[in-house]
Amino acid sequence: MLRGGQLAGMELPWHPTCPVPRLRWLLLWSLVLAWPGEGSQRSEPMFTAVTDRILPPDYDSNPTQLNYGVAVTDVDQDGDFEIVVAGYNGPNLVLKYDKVRGRLVNLAVNERSSPYYALRDRQGNAIGVTACDIDGDGREEIYFLNTNNAFSGVATYTDKLFKYRSGRWEDILSDEVNRGVASRFAGRSVACVDRTGSGRYAIYIANYANGRVGPHALIEMDTAASDPERGIVALNDVAAEAGVNKFTGGRGVVVGPILSEAASDIFCDNENGANFLFQNQGDGTFIDVAPSTGLDDPYQHGRGVAVADFNRDGKVDIIYGNWNGPHRLYLQMTAGGRTRFRDIATPKLSMPSPVRTVIAADFDNDQELEVFFNNIAYRGSSANRLFRVTRREHADPAIEELNPGDATEPEGRGTGGAVVDFDGDGRLDLILSHGESMAQPLSVFKVNEGAGNNWLRVIPRTRFGAFARGAKVVLFTRYSGAHLRIIDGGSGYLCEMEPVAHFGLGQDEPSSLEVTWPDGKFVSRAVVNTETNSVLEIPYPQDTPGSSPVILPLECGQGFSQHENGRCVDMDECAEFPFVCPRGRPVCINTYGGYRCRSNKRCSRGFEPNEDGTACVDIDECASGLHSCSHICVNTQGGHSCNCPPGFMTDRRDANKCLDVDECRERPAPCDQICHNELGSFHCHCQQGFSLGPDGRRCLQD
Repeated sequence: MLRGGQLAGMELPWHPTCPVPRLRWLLLWSLVLAWPGEGSQRSEPMFTAVTDRILPPDYDSNPTQLNYGVAVTDVDQDGDFEIVVAGYNGPNLVLKYDKVRGRLVNLAVNERSSPYYALRDRQGNAIGVTACDIDGDGREEIYFLNTNNAFSGVATYTDKLFKYRSGRWEDILSDEVNRGVASRFAGRSVACVDRTGSGRYAIYIANYANGRVGPHALIEMDTAASDPERGIVALNDVAAEAGVNKFTGGRGVVVGPILSEAASDIFCDNENGANFLFQNQGDGTFIDVAPSTGLDDPYQHGRGVAVADFNRDGKVDIIYGNWNGPHRLYLQMTAGGRTRFRDIATPKLSMPSPVRTVIAADFDNDQELEVFFNNIAYRGSSANRLFRVTRREHADPAIEELNPGDATEPEGRGTGGAVVDFDGDGRLDLILSHGESMAQPLSVFKVNEGAGNNWLRVIPRTRFGAFARGAKVVLFTRYSGAHLRIIDGGSGYLCEMEPVAHFGLGQDEPSSLEVTWPDGKFVSRAVVNTETNSVLEIPYPQDTPGSSPVILPLECGQGFSQHENGRCVDMDECAEFPFVCPRGRPVCINTYGGYRCRSNKRCSRGFEPNEDGTACVDIDECASGLHSCSHICVNTQGGHSCNCPPGFMTDRRDANKCLDVDECRERPAPCDQICHNELGSFHCHCQQGFSLGPDGRRCLQD
């Protein structure tokens, strides 16, 4: 149902048997005042609003309307980025920075003769948007997810996939060959994934299912039935083939080599159901490993999500926001040969909010990542929040709340956002969209801090010359080790960031970099001093038949050395320097880019020596991933236990596992008339002529 131009209930998830009521969460977290080690909010504002100067509200370029997702791509192929905005009750926008006027202007004007006119798609209620090269022509297509007249299940208007063809942008989903492919399901986020490493991308669509209607979709080009040179692009939904056609309340999506060394994996945070972590099997198919890695989070309602290496250990970490639930910052770790994710979010960072987009970036170019939480003020004020995540040696990163400045926007109806350096000054700019509960124009912000810091921007290209979304870029520096970035193929919430690996350097110096493409190909090259504060384009490596690759010497920086294959790898100081540790702490443990020393003190099972070797301390098996619990792990002194949440019971055959309780089979029956069991819960329904009572169980005659 539409109400005032918006989807009624768009952001009001309801779960009748949720073990922790929403109100209780909010009351509990509202009592959190301070936490040791988090620090107080800094007084220096990070952002200054420049909307009135760069993008003043007007009818053509910044209309006051309901906007949602934001994506960044090169729409006009001139080498500069444009900002694509999904308009919900108004046209989609394509904003280009006019260097002469110093303003963002809309290319998709209301003129049928314009090559960008079709991108406006005024009839579509667009919320999600992403861009990538579908057909291998070197130019990115643009996908808009429309949700006309539907919160979930079937919509009344198809999604659009625009390709530049015959001198203008045209929707190829409306081509006769694709009429059976175009999605009519209500969805949320969309993202680009090169699932086979071909350089041609598929569109991952996080649909919002209604029962068994509206599974997640994965649309890609059928190469056998297509002829891109003649403008014929035949599309298929390969979600079932790839193993991702799941039914759930799809919300956020992010893509990259999360678990894989090079291949693109997919993480989805969902609503009213567990999250997905689809690990690429190397052949373009996926297996969901969220439960086994601790990322399923089944009782929360995910929204914005981003990936980054927050502790600089070479592993990809995940941060996401839960709608009015605890936000998560999961560090990836390997213990006992198993990969697990451990939530290190502090009380301040995890504090529930009506969150939308989550962005991880180095805004002030100081080498440490910031995390921006964009909220929507839908039931009163809800300020946006900003945190710095600072790496610490042999410890979890320090998390400090910062002052967002003008980007606080306590009355902003935040619905999306993206980062892009649209004016080429080497500092990331922030664009925020608003809508849903109130029409508001876009906001543009510049960064105040870090003006004297250095930077480096890296743009890898596919074999076809398009942006290599999903590629991994590692920058090695002389003093601070390795820094990892993933070229964004979709993140935030409904959004997609610029296709650039942006590195803040502070006063450090880059020494070399490595780019790994989704097919496993890589390039390692030196970075000279004169390339600091510049943009480096990295072409896809071309194989030369009959010749061996030339390996040039690289300076890998502290803690790393060059392997015989030319790549910079972690140096095992413990093996190369057997006596590097002092006599009091003789046990050397190699770490990524370094090492640590500890005592050889012997401890009982479930305990380990502390850092200085003076005492035995408990091993937290739950935090370290050294457990086999399927749901809840509770640490104890010297051990741990496995518990089941409400709606589940312990498996009699395996105490580590939990089985769903089918409440509908219990006697007396929990529902008056019709009971539908679901994972961890149940729903009551009524026969025709009856309505569900206020207790959610009894049926009252109409």
